[in-house]
Amino acid sequence: MMKLPKLFLFAVALELASCQSPTIAPLADHALLPYPNTVRSGESALNINTIQNLSIDADFSDLGQQIAQEWEMHTTNALEVTEAGNAQLRFSLDDQVDGSEEAYSLEIDKKKIVIKAKAEVGLFRAWQTLKQLITLRQLTPEKDYLPTGVIQDNPVYAYRGTMLDVSRHFFSVDEVKRYIDLIAPYKINYLHLHLSDDQGWRIEIKSWPELTRVGGSTEVGGGEGGFYTQEQYKELVDYAQKQFITLVPEIDMPGHTNAALASYAELNCNGKATDLYTGTEVGFSTLCVEKEVTYQFVEDVIRELSAMTPGPYIHIGGDESHVTPKKDFITFINRVYDIVPKYNKIPIGWDEVQLADMPQPSVAQYWANAENALAAKQKGAKILISPAAYAYLDMKYDSLTVSGLKWAGYVPLEKGYSWNPDALVDGIENADILGVEAPLWSETISNSPEMEYLAFPRLLGYAEIGWTMPSIRQWEAYKKRLAVHGKLLDQKGVNYYKSPAIAWE
Repeated sequence: MMKLPKLFLFAVALELASCQSPTIAPLADHALLPYPNTVRSGESALNINTIQNLSIDADFSDLGQQIAQEWEMHTTNALEVTEAGNAQLRFSLDDQVDGSEEAYSLEIDKKKIVIKAKAEVGLFRAWQTLKQLITLRQLTPEKDYLPTGVIQDNPVYAYRGTMLDVSRHFFSVDEVKRYIDLIAPYKINYLHLHLSDDQGWRIEIKSWPELTRVGGSTEVGGGEGGFYTQEQYKELVDYAQKQFITLVPEIDMPGHTNAALASYAELNCNGKATDLYTGTEVGFSTLCVEKEVTYQFVEDVIRELSAMTPGPYIHIGGDESHVTPKKDFITFINRVYDIVPKYNKIPIGWDEVQLADMPQPSVAQYWANAENALAAKQKGAKILISPAAYAYLDMKYDSLTVSGLKWAGYVPLEKGYSWNPDALVDGIENADILGVEAPLWSETISNSPEMEYLAFPRLLGYAEIGWTMPSIRQWEAYKKRLAVHGKLLDQKGVNYYKSPAIAWE
């Protein structure tokens, strides 16, 4: 009897497998999150084992290798990466894809997967969707099969972010990297780091070294604090960039500055350094607005920070500066607004900054006062939506939540999900909004498990608010998809809040 080559037998087996695909749930019924804006389900399935190679443009070879590694991790199948365009898993640029640079199309048929986008970031976003689909399929008996169909997707907002306060309590490089790893699959694209406050200064500024030696030496409750060297900060920037996340550094001023005032006596109007502060009160500190050395300090900090930050934004704070006279506050913010553009950055400030002359371009982050947000819009600023009553991750879920605060009210999962940024403030419409951000202040948390408990799973809802059209978002559908994602969070060891409102699987 003639022996057939093993390669031939393998090919026949794959062909038979592709012809005898099982009936599985249609593409539109899978628990994708954030949910794509257009999904058309096919009527068949693709056997993952038939995908043997991946093609991607040579300019994106690093992304291709990353995808191949992750594909093998999730399917146990190795892929050959080529530049040829006829592979079974194809990534390519196409100017005809409708939408922003993050837009993509993803087509799955019985024999291949074709992904197209205008830019590399769109290819990456498409891979997050496909990877999530593969991971969801691993939870089913037919784990080797993907549903066929087409996804055409584009985000509602350009900016979809979260903020991590590393000042009240310091979080290490590895803890911030884990946070990045957890948010990237959900298409969050900005990470705002609150690097300074009354309790701690967390970024090395070489021209003002006492900021970290003194100001970085403690935290809320009197812990040892910490700070990032410039090399460590650049490491975080690079790590985030590899997952198409942009870091936004914040130096809060002229209030929330006690760590700086304790580090340098000359920043105080009386010429005396303050004591370090480890409590949680706000509004008691201010830089000395009338001293010229204050503006040299601000410029040095912005200059060094800008040199390490390739993203477009620098956050200048501006909130809760209660002991700064209004006239001085306006003078100070206007001076800072003159400095930031010199270093090719766009300033973001909390909504109080609208009292000053808003330069173009600039961003006001709405967190508390709708009138401030509307005034900033009328002065030409874009609005970043972060309402404390809906989007602050440090608000407790309910009265039983151990960590967190409640000054803006409890934020259970449904309340955090069921709101529309376009309809929040009369007079502020979609065209006025840069995006949405969910801040996590750290007065009550000091480690990753505590951080994760307040951030997850609420942050997944904010990711969907930022990406998915309001007409598609429905709480009843979302909570069913979220229930499935509990398994994915379990796989990653996330210490998330298992809300009784969700029928966790």
